[in-house]
Amino acid sequence: MKLAKAAAVASLAAVMAQAQVNVGEQKPEASLPFSMTTVATFNLPWRLAFLPDGRMLVTEKPGPVWLVTQKGEKIQVTNTPAVYFQGQSGMHGVFVSPKYATDHSIYLTYAEPGEYGGGLALARAKLNATATSAALENYEVLWHQMPKGKGGQEGAAVAFSPDGKYLFLAVGDRQRMTPAQDPDQPEGKVLRLTLDGKPAPGNPNFGKTGASTIPLIDPPRDTELAKTAKVVSSYTFPVANLTPAETWASGFRTPYGLAFSASGELWEVEHGPAGGDELNLVEKGKNYGWPLVSYGNNYNGTPIPKPDTRPDLAKPAIYWVPVIAPGNLMFYSGTKTFPQWNGSGFVSGLATKSLNRFTFDGHGGAKAAERWDVGHRIRDVEEGPDGSLWMVEDANPGALIHVTPK
Repeated sequence: MKLAKAAAVASLAAVMAQAQVNVGEQKPEASLPFSMTTVATFNLPWRLAFLPDGRMLVTEKPGPVWLVTQKGEKIQVTNTPAVYFQGQSGMHGVFVSPKYATDHSIYLTYAEPGEYGGGLALARAKLNATATSAALENYEVLWHQMPKGKGGQEGAAVAFSPDGKYLFLAVGDRQRMTPAQDPDQPEGKVLRLTLDGKPAPGNPNFGKTGASTIPLIDPPRDTELAKTAKVVSSYTFPVANLTPAETWASGFRTPYGLAFSASGELWEVEHGPAGGDELNLVEKGKNYGWPLVSYGNNYNGTPIPKPDTRPDLAKPAIYWVPVIAPGNLMFYSGTKTFPQWNGSGFVSGLATKSLNRFTFDGHGGAKAAERWDVGHRIRDVEEGPDGSLWMVEDANPGALIHVTPK
């Protein structure tokens, strides 16, 4: 009887954790509990990452990567790759290796140029940084999206597993929609890779082989690109060693944020179409529904079936209608500067010019806390070594903003 009761309670808790909540209409707080100071400016900054010495790396979408002090002094990193800079494509993320203390490696995600547009790439290099210079050495591309092509929404977020053995790479649907449901294409997926960019053992389809050719591009149906795009999906492009073995989960649209919580859960935020931004708990082998279902509609006004119509697909814990256009997701672990926020998740809002805090129960549940109107299109927010927050603004010039308690 006790076992049956415990099972019932656990089942109820699981159902409650999966309840979907719309926080799109959430009103901002009346005041800010922090001060914001602009330290430096950049041309369309995308991501920042802190090094052990307290300096940070900042990427700009047109291509440069900068080594920046907390006073705003900048050194351009040399030997960075060429990028395909157009629309939503360009240089994206920078991530410090979990083994940085011994290998001094960083990872970059960016749109790699090709004959027909670009494709998401994941690369690793050793950072040689002194007080006056910074350069990448032993540069190696670990993973390519193939085929390359037009379309934004590359995703390009990376999260390292808590044990430091694996990396998770978010790949957007590139505005092509249908590949998100094709197991033989990487678009619209969260991949689980070794630190060398190989399929990780334990993935749902590890060891299986996919198709040898795939469509060059699917016609985009949900954006402005659809008005001028030519349908070329009848063509195919040969792809060597294409395999679904990399895939951890599927059915994502624009996964710009990916991070592990303190309890070891992997969470993701993504843009919906016209409505329907999502915060998802990412679990092995699950399908998150895009483009089959959404809480939003297509940009041309045609409806999309709602997630409740497909109980076989995973639903978001939280969604936004209207949207906030999330820029990133991070989890706060500080105990001194903002101790009241320890364990909280932060999502930046581009469209709402907001910083949004969430609490997590460690069992698949998330709850919205505050929304603060910060007056800037925040692309990224990260925690500094002292527990203060740092944000970059999606603009040119875009501010690097230091957030400290009032």
